[in-house]
Amino acid sequence: MKKVVGVTFRPAGKVYYFDPKNFELEKNDYVIVETSRGIEFGMVVAVPKKVEEEELVSPLKPVIREATIEDKVQYDENKELEREAFKICLDKIEDHSLPMKLVDVEYTFDHNKIIFYFTADGRVDFRELVKDLARVFKTRIELRQIGVRDEAKHLGGLGPCGMPTCCTRWLREFKPISIKMAKKQDLSLNPSKISGLCGRLMCCLRYEADSYRQMKKEMPSYGEQVELETGTKGKVVDRNLIKKTVKVSIDGESIEVDVDDLEDYDLDK
Repeated sequence: MKKVVGVTFRPAGKVYYFDPKNFELEKNDYVIVETSRGIEFGMVVAVPKKVEEEELVSPLKPVIREATIEDKVQYDENKELEREAFKICLDKIEDHSLPMKLVDVEYTFDHNKIIFYFTADGRVDFRELVKDLARVFKTRIELRQIGVRDEAKHLGGLGPCGMPTCCTRWLREFKPISIKMAKKQDLSLNPSKISGLCGRLMCCLRYEADSYRQMKKEMPSYGEQVELETGTKGKVVDRNLIKKTVKVSIDGESIEVDVDDLEDYDLDK
């Protein structure tokens, strides 16, 4: 077992484990850590705990120190430099007529490297662009091509539900999502209805799947014969899992009924 602390470097970002040494760290504390990219400024999101060494990526890097006020000031200054670097890179991309879209810029805390995130339809020859940027910034330059889901996470926005996208608020890692999940939730398979800002299937289809599975167990199936409180019998032609209602066809007419008002039906297996 190894004692570790979980640290992230951006809102809703992936959690990385570090050796906390002898520091007494609490959640939301800021720390300076050593990473493969250099020295970084991060926030504690998981307090020190012990985990199996098989779960860790070796070698485990250490927490150098708790962040000071001066470190926070430098971090904020880096954010301003990132905005300036973004504008410069946009101009350079235009100068080279490259088929790429700049998404975000990230300085390492110690200015050892600047990372430019971009999207493109295919591979892009950006060697000359890297040389130009290195001449301007006098440091190591990395251009990293990302996918549309990562682009949405970097840029943020409002989802179809009207709330800020989950990937920018709390969803730290993307997991596979299938159209089968939408089918099991009785959702319309219209792409515009089940796709997020990134154009891919909405992330909530995955983490809501278990809830829908449980709700379906408490609802009658399509085509099932049910009996209303009045004693009238009909067939289920539609159902709303969220509202817990079903549409029952009786003599060619459909009426909406609360599931709790049904006298008799077999639960989904």
